[in-house]
Amino acid sequence: MKLSVCIPAYNEREIIADAVRTFTSALDIIAKDDYELIICNDGSTDGTDDIARSMIANYPRLRVVGYPVNRGKGCAVRTAVMEAAGDIILYTDCDNAYGTDKIAEVLALFDADPTVDGVIGSRKADPRGYEGYTLIRKLVSKVYIVVLKLFAGFKMSDSQCGFKAFRRAAAKDIFSRCETDGFAFDIEALLIADRLGYKIKEIPVRVINHRASKSKVSIISDTLRMLRDLRRIKKHVKRCCSR
Repeated sequence: MKLSVCIPAYNEREIIADAVRTFTSALDIIAKDDYELIICNDGSTDGTDDIARSMIANYPRLRVVGYPVNRGKGCAVRTAVMEAAGDIILYTDCDNAYGTDKIAEVLALFDADPTVDGVIGSRKADPRGYEGYTLIRKLVSKVYIVVLKLFAGFKMSDSQCGFKAFRRAAAKDIFSRCETDGFAFDIEALLIADRLGYKIKEIPVRVINHRASKSKVSIISDTLRMLRDLRRIKKHVKRCCSR
């Protein structure tokens, strides 16, 4: 069962080399030779792309894709997923926020239950899931989920956790229908998955690597943007999903 691990990267010059080393070291053990690590450069301007590409010679399972102008995390994840060749396609953040141990857990879940189409991380499902978050970030996350449940019919406990995996057929089907480039792409993908009838399982996760000072997320502006996008996403999901 080949695994594709997709990492969106925007101006990650400081950590991209360590990320490649960390993920490949873990994947060499977890997936043996049957994996690929895909870095998707989201129009970085700090040399992230050059650093990643310079490592390909020493890391043959590394692939680097991307585009020259920044478009957003959603576009980066979508691009990487559509390029991926694995039987299981997983995406997570460049800073390895949730740790590599969860990757092995995800593979075991897919192996144990062939009816599961996707496995996603949930911070709410872990008692320590929001440990280390500021009070405002915890509050915004909780309010956002309530809004999603009330106005979008969202059925799960965490939409924005940056740790998700899908079987290849489901991943290609879902992300080929996605169009959101920004941070609201997660909810779009999950609403599409639900509408198409895919079986998604949540697993508890917590952030073990915090980079609050380096976060690309603006809590207020990005939350308002995601809420603004929600109406458009609902219309798009209804329009694009018919079986």
